[in-house]
Amino acid sequence: MPIQLNLDQVMADRGITLTELAARVDLTLANLSILKTNKAKAVRFSTLEALCRELKCQPGDLLEFVKEK
Repeated sequence: MPIQLNLDQVMADRGITLTELAARVDLTLANLSILKTNKAKAVRFSTLEALCRELKCQPGDLLEFVKEK
């Protein structure tokens, strides 16, 4: 998929764990893990908003277009 979610990198930069972020954005660990491992097919704007709020970042920090080979 050409859109990649860089959640793992942003989390590492902020020093926040998956468990802590899941609690802050009110998502299950399983759903957040799907986002972190780029297995998600879609992301709700409300989820993106919550992630940006808690990670103090912009949507462009999380989302990246990667050209397919």
